[in-house]
Amino acid sequence: MRKIVFGVIITLIILFTFKYCSDKKVEKIILQENSTLIQEQIKNVRKLVVTEGHFSEVFTYKNSKAVFGDWLEAEKKAIVIVNADVTIGYDLSKIQYEIDEVEKKLKILVIPEEEIKISPDFEYYDIQADFLNQFEAKDYNEIKKTVKTSLMKKIEASDLKSNAKNRLISELAKFYILTNSLGWTLEYNDTPITSQAKLQTINLKL
Repeated sequence: MRKIVFGVIITLIILFTFKYCSDKKVEKIILQENSTLIQEQIKNVRKLVVTEGHFSEVFTYKNSKAVFGDWLEAEKKAIVIVNADVTIGYDLSKIQYEIDEVEKKLKILVIPEEEIKISPDFEYYDIQADFLNQFEAKDYNEIKKTVKTSLMKKIEASDLKSNAKNRLISELAKFYILTNSLGWTLEYNDTPITSQAKLQTINLKL
């Protein structure tokens, strides 16, 4: 009788051990599949997210210098019309992340900084210059430098940057939707993202 009971116990232990190992194997396979799915999603999102804008400005350029001491002043001036196309983008191919299969976490480590590109088109009108103060290459360079500074201020004051950030967050929301559906956690800067609305409030270090 003891032999029968002992045999039953041994059989149960073997079955339990086999089932435990099988469950662990299945769990490992699921984790690996989830990890692969997340990596594929990141590859799909790795693109340049761009917001576009257009600015038109009219500038009056003036320059004067004294000649022959203070006896005479030579002037030059021009009207400059600038039409500029502006793009603000995030190259998500530069995003850095970690996948923690044990804790089931996708950790976003680094989000690339915004890239601002300004493509201005210059048209010069009513160019006037005294003989002793002609237009030179440095004048045109100064005009371009001044225009770029002015446009950057207008970009900062516009809604282009906020629109670009909203598009970025829309792309990051895809990570949240996927990880949440798989029972994983999305983190950025050690902050768990518990909802799509949370993405709007986190402090993106851009």
